Amino acid sequence: MEGFTLIEMAVAIFIITLLIGSILFPLTTQVEQRQIAETQKILDETRQAIIGFAVINGRLPRPAVSATNGTERGACASEANCTGFVPWTALGTSKLDPWGKINRYSVTPAYANSTFSLSTAGTKTIRTRATTPPFALADMVTGVPAVIFSHGRNNYGTSDSGTAFADGSIPNTNIDEDTNAAATVTFIYRPPSGNTGATGGEFDDIVSWVPASILFNRMVAAGKLP
Repeated sequence: MEGFTLIEMAVAIFIITLLIGSILFPLTTQVEQRQIAETQKILDETRQAIIGFAVINGRLPRPAVSATNGTERGACASEANCTGFVPWTALGTSKLDPWGKINRYSVTPAYANSTFSLSTAGTKTIRTRATTPPFALADMVTGVPAVIFSHGRNNYGTSDSGTAFADGSIPNTNIDEDTNAAATVTFIYRPPSGNTGATGGEFDDIVSWVPASILFNRMVAAGKLP
């Protein structure tokens, strides 16, 4: 019996490679989708913990002391100082997202440094891009008390030990992620995209926030407001 020729073997290897690739690609996609869903779950749980903290203390928590100390920092008079990491120890929530990055947090100073009222104004703004050309940014939510977010799988973020992840993107291809990485007041929320040529560039940040309406409703129901 004659063996396989080199050409036949090459064709067989090519076919096997295609089959393996067709299996691995969906698996990779499934893993990524699970990580995104887990991140959203973590952010949702963190939001509930933040609101629970407010019900008990009459104010929102301040950011963590540092990347390795999850207790609250002292009074944060400025927007920049009220922006940092989720105080995971104070809240009893997850420190990291599924990609090993510390979850981020930014809170309105007036909500974090003393008890707030129904008339306390949130300073955070959530913006998004229009779905039609020229895909301009527009305010989606204003007057937000606090924002929590993950930098996602790619670009930016801080590791468990406090090491900063570099922005691995080609310059100017992830402008909206650049905005979130430096933000203290205005944050961008939009669907994920791997298209570096899209307006705003590639994007995989996962952004959530504490709506004033939900926070107030919970505080009123608990008898903490008005």
